Amino acid sequence: MIELLTSPDAWLSLVMLTTLEVVLGIDNIVFLTILTGRLPQEQRLLGRRLGLMGALGTRILLLFALSWLAHLDETLFTLWRPWSGHDLVLVSGGLFLLWKATKEIYENVEHPQDEEQAQEAVSRRGLVAIIVQIALLDVVFSLDSVITAVGVVEHLPIMVAAVLLAVMVMMLFAGPVGDFVQNNPSVRILALSFLVLIGATLIMEGTGEHVPKPYVYSAMGFSILVQTLNLRRDKRLEQARD
Repeated sequence: MIELLTSPDAWLSLVMLTTLEVVLGIDNIVFLTILTGRLPQEQRLLGRRLGLMGALGTRILLLFALSWLAHLDETLFTLWRPWSGHDLVLVSGGLFLLWKATKEIYENVEHPQDEEQAQEAVSRRGLVAIIVQIALLDVVFSLDSVITAVGVVEHLPIMVAAVLLAVMVMMLFAGPVGDFVQNNPSVRILALSFLVLIGATLIMEGTGEHVPKPYVYSAMGFSILVQTLNLRRDKRLEQARD
């Protein structure tokens, strides 16, 4: 452990892996924001924190279960192609994301006036139902995160430290990002569209089609840039009318 603390390579690996974990955590933050947005205002912060703590716990458990994780790539059955446990997790998570995002887009576009009623319905079901959904998707996102960590760094303490730092950064930004998305309906639709893209990417990965993450994040970044310009234009028009 002392050798790691005094090794420049170890610190460089920590910084690099933490950055990668934060980037990979974007998916987590978007999904977390959409789900907790259905909660009453006073429960949203708690929901975000519990969701991120669940993500942290899942990632650390997977890191300490690397031997089990290695077996996930073993073939379980063959149907047109070999299918492993890892493939099934990715496809299941992708299908769930597609269903959830499509349902939310429909409700936001076709019934925007029913937002308060939807929040009341979620409130009746309780915070637990939301946390369960977040926990299920945390497993999918955590697999991607942990596999990346194992491929980049050899030492388990560095992996755990990077995951801890990444989740701390996500906690720092989840609140402002979540509030911004909830207060801007057009941004909310854009975030839901990202979930559709992420869901489709997971399904493609699960069926054996590798999708380079930079392409996905570049498309998301370009969309955010266009939306930022639209919001700035709307703000300028408002100021001109005043």
